[in-house]
Amino acid sequence: MVIDKKLFYGKLIRLALPIALQSLMLASVAAADALMLGQVTQNQMTAVSQASQIQFIQNMFLFSLTGAGTLLGAQYWGKGDTETIRKIFNIMLRVGGIISVVFFLGCELVPDLLMRIFTHDDALIVIGVSYLRIAGVSYLLTGISQCYLAVMKVTEHVTPSAIISSAAVVLNILLNAVLIFGLFGIPRMEAIGAATATTIARTVELILCVAVSLRPSYLRPDIKRFFARYKGLTRDFMIQLLPLIGGSTFWGIGFTAYTAVLGHMGTDAAASNSVAAVIRDLICCMCNGVGSAAAIMVGNELGAGKLELGKAYGIKLMKISFVLGFISTGIVLALTPVVVNSVVLTEEARSYLTGMMVIMAVYMVGRSFNTVTINGVFTAGGDTKFDMYSLAVCMWGVAIPLSILGAFVLGWPVLAVYACTCLDEVGKIPWVLARFRKYKWVRNLTRDDL
Repeated sequence: MVIDKKLFYGKLIRLALPIALQSLMLASVAAADALMLGQVTQNQMTAVSQASQIQFIQNMFLFSLTGAGTLLGAQYWGKGDTETIRKIFNIMLRVGGIISVVFFLGCELVPDLLMRIFTHDDALIVIGVSYLRIAGVSYLLTGISQCYLAVMKVTEHVTPSAIISSAAVVLNILLNAVLIFGLFGIPRMEAIGAATATTIARTVELILCVAVSLRPSYLRPDIKRFFARYKGLTRDFMIQLLPLIGGSTFWGIGFTAYTAVLGHMGTDAAASNSVAAVIRDLICCMCNGVGSAAAIMVGNELGAGKLELGKAYGIKLMKISFVLGFISTGIVLALTPVVVNSVVLTEEARSYLTGMMVIMAVYMVGRSFNTVTINGVFTAGGDTKFDMYSLAVCMWGVAIPLSILGAFVLGWPVLAVYACTCLDEVGKIPWVLARFRKYKWVRNLTRDDL
């Protein structure tokens, strides 16, 4: 089917750019933490990077939650059914609240146990525990604000959602500088300052979300029916949510396993991996933006009953993902010398970081393709189980066992182990392509009997 390229690219840019900016701004917080704390000591930077893996895992659950809400919301928005989207909003807030409370309690009650998952270095654990006790409050707020932001994106308020997130991030970075280094007469707080800045910024973000949603053109949760049971809709939501949680859990815990493996290979390996992870997250913002836009664009057409147009959009977006991947490769290689010389590392850590950046450049092709195709196109039509299956095989069946075997049994060099952690994204490209061509994602998920 021939698509209207002007309409397609206009909508893609209108959706993808604000979401990519939002993703970039969020990743910038981790980058700011790493760069600022890297100017303090290597241990401060490494400890906060390790502690932040807890939020990374929480974000995987929240990503699943907002992903399920986005895919159903996008289809109902295409259908023009705003009342059902309001019900979806209630469901998201209930589940998001539970997730946030669990992570908050973990950070407040057993932060030392959480830190020992990622490192055995007592100095790093002490710093990480002090960070988690304060940052845990921000984890409690994030689950609520992310639901608000997801509904804004689905209902064509992408730019305001990006502005809110970006404002919170800018505030976070400014407060980072003030509190970490002790500017304007404020005591120097280092890692604790980074945690405090994050908590204040997340509080402001939630306040802005609630305030903006009070405007007439915005959807708000139905407080009067907040605990109402929507049997059919809840069932549809859970059908999409559970595989997404499974996939996100595999992916999130898998990535923290990679961090833990490299963390146990020495402080230099942990430090270089911390910096590489920040750069990876920054570069991935482009594909994250296009992936989220793909979920909305394809979902809108499928929900409106325009299955052939939704299919054509999916094909076009899949091709765009490869282009993004190669652009990302070039950016990583161009940034390598700048990044290696911008942080305080030992000479051995610098050599590790250089090698990791080169390996990451290849990895970016697979990451971009899989993000747009799996998290965008497949998710738009409710094909959410495939991600879980592919991660179980490629990440947990191949990449993680190889990295553990190489690090702790065979004694492989750090860069060889790091390469193992990048195998899954590149290795599953043929499998994803085969799945894509079956077109099981071309489905209308909306109901008329709600």
